[in-house]
Amino acid sequence: MVEEVKSYEEFQELINGDEPVIFDFYADWCGPCKTISSIFQKLSEEFTIVKFRKVNVDQQERVSEELQIRSIPTFMVFQKGNKVEEVFGANPVALKAAVSKAAA
Repeated sequence: MVEEVKSYEEFQELINGDEPVIFDFYADWCGPCKTISSIFQKLSEEFTIVKFRKVNVDQQERVSEELQIRSIPTFMVFQKGNKVEEVFGANPVALKAAVSKAAA
């Protein structure tokens, strides 16, 4: 299941947790973000050991600035406070590979 990150504090809790988390950094106006959104949703149903979260870069500016998000969509995998994987763009193959690695 994909859930929206509602605050900077929530983001901090998620990245510092024990479970792997993959974030989809997106914007409502971004066409490629909308295109890959359904794939992100399907992966969340397949890889239930990984948490899937969306971060709207326009609403969560502090998170976006801290991580230096320069293009969207961008996907980042965090585990125990460390960024372990990053995927730029609407690349379904690379996204699935990153999720598979996080779930291993």
